[in-house]
Amino acid sequence: MTTVLAALPYRIDVHPAAASGAELAEDARAGLCAPFKELPPKYFYDERGSELFERITELPEYYQARSELSVLRGIAPMLAAGHEPAELVELGSGASRKAEPLLAAMMDGGADVRYTPFDVCPEVLLSSASRLVLRLPGLRVHAVAGDFARHLHELPPPPERGARIVAFLGGTIGNLAPEDRAPFLREVADLLRPGDALLLGTDLAGDPARIVPAYDDAQGVTAEFNRNVLRVLNRELDADFDVGAFSHVARYDPGPPWIEMRLRSLRRQTVTLRGIDLTVEFAEGEEMRTEISCKFTREAVEEMYAQAGLELVEWHTDPRGWFAVSVAQLAGPGR
Repeated sequence: MTTVLAALPYRIDVHPAAASGAELAEDARAGLCAPFKELPPKYFYDERGSELFERITELPEYYQARSELSVLRGIAPMLAAGHEPAELVELGSGASRKAEPLLAAMMDGGADVRYTPFDVCPEVLLSSASRLVLRLPGLRVHAVAGDFARHLHELPPPPERGARIVAFLGGTIGNLAPEDRAPFLREVADLLRPGDALLLGTDLAGDPARIVPAYDDAQGVTAEFNRNVLRVLNRELDADFDVGAFSHVARYDPGPPWIEMRLRSLRRQTVTLRGIDLTVEFAEGEEMRTEISCKFTREAVEEMYAQAGLELVEWHTDPRGWFAVSVAQLAGPGR
């Protein structure tokens, strides 16, 4: 681990990034050699991918970010008063814009507050930490750059006084395969003590005519974001993907329900990944899945919590019922 100490009051702990190590090589080999090719979505998020995603959240089609932020602004004072948190841990924090109303409410009245953003991209964490300590004087930031799968245990210890709120926002829980959600939430539950809380953002099931454009915008930003995973492979694994030879596909599946993002090969082509000594054939029209984004109901969220030893205690949606922010705590007495 490398620890970067910038101008106090913020600190960034940087752990080896999955995209530059053996994990990327293992995931690329497994996914590209499978009968139906697939790459994990976490490899979108190098510095350029993180910037593209922030652009996506500002697009008119991307209702999720606006809906969630409106809910967070509305409930922030109540959360701060009801839980009296001393720390906000945000998993997949990105530019930390969703955290601002929560942190402002937590600091109202001069409370000593620590913000712990966790993201894969150190550059984005550094930028957001610099901005937040200027906007919220007195805020302490201890950022962690790493991978959910390997580095959750590297978070700093919880505060001695006051509650911890762990936030997993943006509907990111929907990017996990159904069988992976409860195990992940059980790991998150291990970060909580009685009285602490999990704040979870979930995109709600509904009209595909609303949902699909959020993943296939008119400006093509999401398409560039999708193709960015190929640029990551080119750079990190010495691959020779012709990025322009793949088109972006967003497909709605009513069964789970979820959106699948895919990359479609526009011609028959051979790709070589010299860094892992792998050659891969793509047929014309062949598709490779790069992300799923599941949509939820309240009942599905409650069931997911129960499987992870958590209990739903609050449910908040925007006025149109498009997006939910829920609060969960450890199940059982003394929660």
